[in-house]
Amino acid sequence: MPKRTISNRIMLDRTRDHQSWLLDKLADPRRAANYLNTALDDSPQMFLEAVRDVAQARQMTRVARNAGVTRESLYKATSPAGNPTFETFVAVLAAMDLTFEVVAKSQRVSNARRRRRAASI
Repeated sequence: MPKRTISNRIMLDRTRDHQSWLLDKLADPRRAANYLNTALDDSPQMFLEAVRDVAQARQMTRVARNAGVTRESLYKATSPAGNPTFETFVAVLAAMDLTFEVVAKSQRVSNARRRRRAASI
């Protein structure tokens, strides 16, 4: 842990950066699913960034291997300019122990409300 000196006393710096905190949280499949669904509500670009975050939390190389793609192509597919094929998208989700599901729009809205309530608890 980094150290700071204050008035001739050494204190351990107990803070950590947001990205490492986020990646720790996204190792949990339920949190990862909620994170991805929330990003999907925002924009396609945000969703791709969220997929990248979850893949990084699950070790990008392992996710790519399990999805049958190279690590470089996974980075490219989840970049802001990424445009992964449906096959790649489904394979990457499966490699992260997640699945793709289509629901009625009205059900999606009620699920989003439930997620917001659960997040506030």
